[in-house]
Amino acid sequence: MYSWRRRADTTVYDEPFYAHYLSLGDRDHPGVAAVLASQSSDADEVIRDVILGHVPTPVFYIKQMAHHLKGVDRSHLGQTENIVLVRHPREMLASLSVQLPSCELSDMGLVESVELLDAILAEGGAPIVIESQTLLKDPAGVLTAVCSRLGLQFDEAMLTWPKGPKPQDGAWAPHWYDNVHTSTGFAPHRPSTHPVPDRLGPILVEAMPLFERLSQYAVGAETTAG
Repeated sequence: MYSWRRRADTTVYDEPFYAHYLSLGDRDHPGVAAVLASQSSDADEVIRDVILGHVPTPVFYIKQMAHHLKGVDRSHLGQTENIVLVRHPREMLASLSVQLPSCELSDMGLVESVELLDAILAEGGAPIVIESQTLLKDPAGVLTAVCSRLGLQFDEAMLTWPKGPKPQDGAWAPHWYDNVHTSTGFAPHRPSTHPVPDRLGPILVEAMPLFERLSQYAVGAETTAG
């Protein structure tokens, strides 16, 4: 999101379905009250007024968490271009377990991401998947390829951004965005310093085939294999 907001032709929006997801009451996240107060929890309203609503720029980039689509009518996704960003499950669980000690496979968004991938393929589309380590190895190359797939020109401004919070940050930023607020661009990949708790081992086993399926379609995967 910080990368795309640097484009002069782009408006960005942060996780419009988060309040809807929390309103289901399935998971306890930090800052729930602030999130619910900050945006509509009515998924149909979000689709109508935010996702398919008016924006003042040619490009509208919406950062989503795939698992927030639980209980959402996904037919509107056919009116959008969908980019799937995926991270290795070991690193995802190491990070996620810090904020959500009781995290489950359903918190990772991999199931929904594969469902989206399959829906795109079923319609004869070409999925756009970004694997995080590949992106960090060659941000300019990956973003150039993604922009080309979307019919856009790559903008060098996408590679850097100012340090600190951004006006578009969601109300949850104080709980989740500490690291990104210290960043100024795409830093080299560094493995997470948090180990995956032993109890999450079975979740990692479940997650790997989903990650591997998504990775088959990753932009630049053919140049980084092996």
